[in-house]
This record gives sequence, structure tokens and C-alpha cells, in this order.
Amino acid sequence: MGAKARKTTMKKKAKKLASKISHSNRKDDSGAAADFLPLEGGPARRLPHEDPVENTATVLYIGRIPHGFYENEMEGFFKQFGEVKRLRISRNKKTGKSKHFGFIEFESPEVAKIVADSMHNYLLDNHMLQVKLILPKDVHPKLWNGIDRWYKPQNWAEIERKRHNKEKTLEEHKKLVEKILKRDEKRRKKIEAEGIDYVCPDIYGLVPPAPKKIKFDED
Repeated sequence: MGAKARKTTMKKKAKKLASKISHSNRKDDSGAAADFLPLEGGPARRLPHEDPVENTATVLYIGRIPHGFYENEMEGFFKQFGEVKRLRISRNKKTGKSKHFGFIEFESPEVAKIVADSMHNYLLDNHMLQVKLILPKDVHPKLWNGIDRWYKPQNWAEIERKRHNKEKTLEEHKKLVEKILKRDEKRRKKIEAEGIDYVCPDIYGLVPPAPKKIKFDED
């Protein structure tokens, strides 16, 4: 095929493509313009009519909550937007400290939408709050379990005191003595390696006292 023949075929293809594009850009039988531009020269198609999805989300996720901004403070702050149905802050199960994120639910979805739009990236005590709507289908069914029970952190000092002061068995006492003697021997060697002339005192009370024998009077 010569150069002239190739040019002729290219011109024919270009004319066909131009005619397809002009035909697709025309109005349809109802007189309305097409909703889609043609893809690769194909015919345009109309989008199906869909009603806007109604906003029904009332639960909000709130992240980056600052220290000291707890349940009472959060409820008092967000009441200015509308009625708060319930809220919770995620806390550590052992210490009871805040994990700096929580959830809040409003009575009205319109209020929840306003809060999400106005409070997202809001600067509160040097923290940029992260507020997002949670769709009803994405809300965990156990999200609000136990919100009426206030968490009481354990008194770890009292627990440690009881553990330390409890009566030890003979086996537990032997293990404790072995640890003390091992630590004392390590300390003595360290002092000798430094060239310090020091006599470490002996450790008393390593041997538990023998239990007293009780004599019963014979009748």
C-alpha cells in the first residue's frame, strides 16, 4: 500500500470518528441532552434518576481527645449543639485512663451533621479534634454496653502491699532467701573488684524460726 492509499484510509477513519462524536452529542428523542460524554466515540447514555440519600447517622467518632476532657466535660461542651443521647470514652481496662478517643450520639441526625462539619479539626487544648460521622450500619452492636457503669481504677498500691505482706510458705521463703544471697554475693564481688576494703555485714533472719511445739495436758 502506497503513501497516498494510507492517507486516504486515515482520512476515512477520521471522518467516521467525527460523525460518531457529533451523533452522540445530539439530543435524544425527548429533547434532553445526554448525561454522559461518549467513551471512545461510543453512544452516550443517561444516568438513572436517584433520590439523594437521607442522612440518618447520629453517632460520631471523636479522636484526639485531650487529657482532662472526660465524660462530664464532653457532655457539657456538646450540649450547646443539641440534645446528647449518650456518649462514652474508651478507657484502659487496668488503669482506667483515657485512650483519647470516644463516641457520642445525638437525638437528631441534623445536629450530628452540624457537629461533624463544625468540630472536625477543631483546636481544643493543643489537640486537633477528629470528628467523623458513623453510618448506622457501621455502628458496633456492643458499642454502648456498660456506659452506665463508671469505671473505678484499681488501687495498685494496696494490692502490692497485700502481696508483699502476706504470709509466705517455706518454699516461697527459700526462693526469697536465694535471691537475697545471690544479690549480696554480686554486690560483694563488685566491691572487691573496685579495690575497696569493706566488710559487708551478715544478713540475719534468713532462716525462718522453727514452729513452736504446743504441749497439751493429758487428763
